[in-house]
Amino acid sequence: MAAVLAMVARGCGGVWRRLRQRCAVRPGSGPFPRGERAVACNARGGMMSAGKSGLTPWIPVVGLEIHAQISSNSKLFSGSQVQFAAPPNSLVSFFDASLPGTLPVLNRRCVEAAVMTGLALNCHINKKSLFDRKHYFYADLPAGYQITQQRVPIAVNGSLSYSLCIDNKMSQMVTKTVRIKQIQLEQDSGKSLHDDARSQTLVDLNRAGVGLMELVMEPDMCCGEEAAAAVRELQLILQTLGSSQAVMAEGQLRVDANVSVHHPGEPYGVRTEVKNINSIRFLAKAVDYEIQRQIEELGNGGTISNETRAFDSKLGCTVPMRDKEGKQDYRFMPEPNLPPLILYDAKSLPANMNHQQVINIDWIRERLPDLPSVKREKLVEQYGILPEHSFTLLNEDGLPEFFENVVKQTQMKPKKVIGWILNDLLSYLKQHSLTVKESPVSSFLLADLLNLLEKKEISSTAAKQVLATSLSAFPHTCKQARDLIALLLCYVEMLVTKWDGTEDAAVTEKNWCLQGF
Repeated sequence: MAAVLAMVARGCGGVWRRLRQRCAVRPGSGPFPRGERAVACNARGGMMSAGKSGLTPWIPVVGLEIHAQISSNSKLFSGSQVQFAAPPNSLVSFFDASLPGTLPVLNRRCVEAAVMTGLALNCHINKKSLFDRKHYFYADLPAGYQITQQRVPIAVNGSLSYSLCIDNKMSQMVTKTVRIKQIQLEQDSGKSLHDDARSQTLVDLNRAGVGLMELVMEPDMCCGEEAAAAVRELQLILQTLGSSQAVMAEGQLRVDANVSVHHPGEPYGVRTEVKNINSIRFLAKAVDYEIQRQIEELGNGGTISNETRAFDSKLGCTVPMRDKEGKQDYRFMPEPNLPPLILYDAKSLPANMNHQQVINIDWIRERLPDLPSVKREKLVEQYGILPEHSFTLLNEDGLPEFFENVVKQTQMKPKKVIGWILNDLLSYLKQHSLTVKESPVSSFLLADLLNLLEKKEISSTAAKQVLATSLSAFPHTCKQARDLIALLLCYVEMLVTKWDGTEDAAVTEKNWCLQGF
């Protein structure tokens, strides 16, 4: 048990060790005052040892609020189309613009997506949930309030398990769990476009009214590395379910991080909220910086303000935005234009009810796909690959299918195939910012190449030359690259068929021919 606890505690050790390396060695300089550098950098599982300084250790606490855009053709309460990068204000209904007399009509698809997500995250689905108005003024919020679920959300009391590398080693991983407090349906706001050159702000209401799921995570994490791992696992789950495309670059998954620090045995410290983080890498950096900043501030005798901050990715730091608004400022009230949302299960569904007009929780539960954790287990069990390789496969969209297609078409063992895909193909795709779907080499062509290698008709060196040549010859024209590798494979096949010499001589000749390309 002690060994297991030690491994779990080391989960965030790597990030604090790297923070120590970035600190200045000059006494009293850097992001921490004298004596506290050891406090922050010797963290194990969140508790940062005071070391020789004798100071009381700090415990960082991190909670997340995540807004996921629901994958739906229309908005949450109107029939307006949802489309990324559409011309400004081209997808705005009368209700989205908050014209007098317009009423909300709930989108069935959004409710089903929220129920599906709640079930996948082990939540209790409330058969009766309520909508509320949350009042605040933004120029891109025409109604002056947002319709949300503050009192009784659609799902509560869930959990999310995620895996974390120890000291950045994929071969050493621990599994941790973060509690999900609630999932609620709500509207998105519009978008303000600031024109500094003309000192004006333009408003685009295309996004106003788009359906969101807000997932509130309990403060169970202790560093940026844990927060990033949890969000990445959630992103994979949402994409697997199809409830959200969760593309952070398009604003479909946005994270607010609540960060505080405190001493052991004391209540949680005053928290700050870092808003609208749209990158997993930036999330890790923002959380770690904010923990450092708070420890430094408190160590110097200062206090932490309950405020909203933003992460400046260029400077690598958080900057203040505004004082944190309390719940009383929002003036929550029941939404008068929407009745309670009633859901059913197999037991509570009335016999004479039209199934097309209700949402059946059990019906959705039965149709849940395999989640990423289950897919990883199946990959390891079916193909005998290492668990860390299953994580790499699942982290790349389309890569598991690519791997399985190659395995089906080649005689090479899956353990060898995974090496070619991860070490040769995937490394090239990442270097050139290509997705698996944009790969110049198809699974069919890679399988042909590996078959020749497995039959010892070409050497490993020759196979790597063919793959490298096909990948690098036309990096911007995938069709030409595919044609090239097909040509190379045909030429190698021809040499294998017609060559009458020894195997070594044949390989030498084939290598010589490849050099001509």
